Amino acid sequence: QVQLVESGGGSVQSGGSLRLSCAASGLTFADYSMGWFRQAPGNEREGVSCIYRSGSTTYYTDSVKSRFTISRDNAKNTLYLQMNSLKPEDTAMYYCAASPYAGCSISWLAQYTYWGQGTQVTVSS
Repeated sequence: QVQLVESGGGSVQSGGSLRLSCAASGLTFADYSMGWFRQAPGNEREGVSCIYRSGSTTYYTDSVKSRFTISRDNAKNTLYLQMNSLKPEDTAMYYCAASPYAGCSISWLAQYTYWGQGTQVTVSS
Protein backbone atom coordinates (compact mmCIF):
# COMPACT_ATOMS: atom_id res chain seq x y z
CA GLN A 1 0.00 0.00 0.00
CA VAL A 2 1.41 3.34 -1.06
CA GLN A 3 1.53 6.00 1.61
CA LEU A 4 2.73 9.58 1.62
CA VAL A 5 2.92 11.16 5.05
CA GLU A 6 3.65 14.85 5.49
CA SER A 7 5.15 16.38 8.61
CA GLY A 8 6.83 19.56 9.75
CA GLY A 9 3.94 21.96 9.57
CA GLY A 10 3.11 24.35 12.35
CA SER A 11 2.46 27.94 13.31
CA VAL A 12 5.13 30.58 12.76
CA GLN A 13 5.40 34.34 12.54
CA SER A 14 5.89 36.19 9.31
CA GLY A 15 9.53 35.90 8.26
CA GLY A 16 10.00 32.55 9.94
CA SER A 17 10.98 29.21 8.45
CA LEU A 18 9.67 25.67 8.33
CA ARG A 19 10.88 22.49 6.69
CA LEU A 20 8.20 20.11 5.51
CA SER A 21 8.92 16.43 4.99
CA CYS A 22 7.04 13.81 3.03
CA ALA A 23 7.86 10.21 3.85
CA ALA A 24 6.96 7.78 1.07
CA SER A 25 6.45 4.05 1.40
CA GLY A 26 5.09 1.26 -0.76
CA LEU A 27 6.60 2.59 -3.98
CA THR A 28 9.95 2.85 -5.68
CA PHE A 29 10.57 6.44 -4.73
CA ALA A 30 13.18 7.13 -7.42
CA ASP A 31 10.65 6.20 -10.13
CA TYR A 32 8.39 9.11 -9.26
CA SER A 33 8.60 12.81 -9.73
CA MET A 34 7.26 14.61 -6.69
CA GLY A 35 5.35 17.75 -5.97
CA TRP A 36 4.16 20.00 -3.18
CA PHE A 37 0.71 21.57 -3.33
CA ARG A 38 -1.26 23.74 -0.98
CA GLN A 39 -4.86 24.68 -0.40
CA ALA A 40 -6.22 27.53 1.67
CA PRO A 41 -9.89 27.81 2.66
CA GLY A 42 -11.95 29.04 -0.27
CA ASN A 43 -9.16 28.43 -2.77
CA GLU A 44 -8.40 25.68 -5.23
CA ARG A 45 -5.43 23.43 -4.68
CA GLU A 46 -2.33 25.20 -5.97
CA GLY A 47 0.93 23.78 -7.19
CA VAL A 48 3.85 25.08 -5.13
CA SER A 49 6.86 23.18 -6.39
CA CYS A 50 7.86 19.94 -8.04
CA ILE A 51 11.01 17.97 -8.71
CA TYR A 52 11.95 15.50 -11.43
CA ARG A 53 12.74 11.85 -10.71
CA SER A 54 16.42 12.65 -11.10
CA GLY A 55 16.25 15.71 -8.90
CA SER A 56 17.96 17.66 -11.66
CA THR A 57 15.06 19.97 -12.44
CA THR A 58 12.69 21.85 -10.19
CA TYR A 59 9.79 24.23 -10.67
CA TYR A 60 8.21 26.77 -8.37
CA THR A 61 5.16 28.92 -8.50
CA ASP A 62 6.12 32.58 -8.80
CA SER A 63 4.95 33.52 -5.33
CA VAL A 64 7.47 31.22 -3.59
CA LYS A 65 10.52 31.56 -5.84
CA SER A 66 13.64 32.56 -3.93
CA ARG A 67 11.96 31.60 -0.65
CA PHE A 68 11.19 27.87 -0.95
CA THR A 69 13.48 25.02 -1.93
CA ILE A 70 12.33 21.54 -2.88
CA SER A 71 14.67 18.58 -2.51
CA ARG A 72 14.58 14.82 -2.22
CA ASP A 73 16.60 12.10 -0.56
CA ASN A 74 16.02 8.88 -2.44
CA ALA A 75 17.95 6.85 0.12
CA LYS A 76 15.43 7.93 2.75
CA ASN A 77 12.39 7.90 0.45
CA THR A 78 11.71 11.44 1.58
CA LEU A 79 10.73 14.68 -0.10
CA TYR A 80 11.40 18.05 1.52
CA LEU A 81 10.23 21.62 1.20
CA GLN A 82 12.36 24.22 2.93
CA MET A 83 10.27 27.34 3.42
CA ASN A 84 11.99 30.58 4.39
CA SER A 85 10.74 34.14 4.76
CA LEU A 86 7.22 32.88 5.28
CA LYS A 87 4.31 35.20 4.66
CA PRO A 88 0.70 35.08 5.87
CA GLU A 89 -0.29 34.31 2.27
CA ASP A 90 1.56 31.00 2.62
CA THR A 91 -0.98 29.81 5.18
CA ALA A 92 -2.55 26.62 3.84
CA MET A 93 -2.72 22.89 4.10
CA TYR A 94 0.33 21.52 2.31
CA TYR A 95 0.19 18.22 0.45
CA CYS A 96 2.87 16.12 -1.19
CA ALA A 97 2.11 14.03 -4.24
CA ALA A 98 3.85 11.45 -6.43
CA SER A 99 3.75 11.20 -10.21
CA PRO A 100 4.88 8.22 -12.33
CA TYR A 101 6.27 10.54 -15.01
CA ALA A 102 9.91 11.48 -15.22
CA GLY A 103 9.08 15.16 -15.44
CA CYS A 104 6.61 17.19 -13.45
CA SER A 105 4.18 20.03 -13.64
CA ILE A 106 2.73 22.17 -10.88
CA SER A 107 -0.35 22.98 -12.93
CA TRP A 108 -1.56 19.57 -14.12
CA LEU A 109 -2.67 17.90 -10.91
CA ALA A 110 -4.09 14.81 -12.62
CA GLN A 111 -0.60 13.48 -13.33
CA TYR A 112 -0.10 12.79 -9.63
CA THR A 113 -1.13 9.29 -8.71
CA TYR A 114 -0.70 9.41 -4.95
CA TRP A 115 -1.43 12.11 -2.41
CA GLY A 116 -0.71 12.59 1.25
CA GLN A 117 -3.19 13.78 3.86
CA GLY A 118 -1.53 17.14 4.33
CA THR A 119 0.17 19.17 7.03
CA GLN A 120 -1.06 22.57 8.17
CA VAL A 121 1.12 25.66 7.85
CA THR A 122 -0.05 28.83 9.55
CA VAL A 123 1.85 32.12 9.25
CA SER A 124 0.77 34.98 11.50
CA SER A 125 1.07 38.75 10.98
